[in-house]
Amino acid sequence: KVDMAGEVTVDALPYFDKGYDDPGVREAATAMVEEETRRYRPTRNYLNFLAPPNIHAFETDIMKNEFERLEARQPMELLSMRRYDLPIPPSGQRNDITAWEECVKNSHAQLQHQDVRIENLNLMLEHGSNAWRLYNEQLVAMLQDAQKQLQSIKKDIQDVNWERKSEQTKAGEKLRTLEANWVNLVSKNYEIEEAIFHLEVLAKTENAKMAQSHAENGKISLKVAEN
Repeated sequence: KVDMAGEVTVDALPYFDKGYDDPGVREAATAMVEEETRRYRPTRNYLNFLAPPNIHAFETDIMKNEFERLEARQPMELLSMRRYDLPIPPSGQRNDITAWEECVKNSHAQLQHQDVRIENLNLMLEHGSNAWRLYNEQLVAMLQDAQKQLQSIKKDIQDVNWERKSEQTKAGEKLRTLEANWVNLVSKNYEIEEAIFHLEVLAKTENAKMAQSHAENGKISLKVAEN
């Protein structure tokens, strides 16, 4: 229910209200929804009051470039393996010492890079298991903390539901008492009105009888006086 100020007032008591499973109730509610659905005809611009969506809010430069590539139907650039090659000097520089020196430097750089990778692998074999064990312990601690927060939130929700149920049950009992009093008062009013109606009818009948009796007595007195 919406009041004049636009505030929503919840006038339902879901923990107390009865009759939802009565025959015909669900069908009546469904019919009301369908009837309102038939009356609602959204226009093409019924969302104009909303701000335009920012479709680029989470778009990065990499994503933008990839979208442009897909739009242009260009193939994906393959991973370059050139740095792992050991090319020899071109055919025109096979006798050039400087060109061969560059190839040797490249070979040394490739070898050094492989040595670093091997060293990293050895370090991972030596310390990787402990690092992963510590990481897993951190994940377990994070999981336990999240579970505690979840249980706390569930408890808060349960407390709110119990409070709502208690308040609605009390309000429902009060409404039931007031409704019973109202029915009792209405019944008494009806009985009083019915009694008054019967008394009025009886009074009219008695008045008519008395008037008729007075009229007859008057006629008798008149005849006696004439004789």
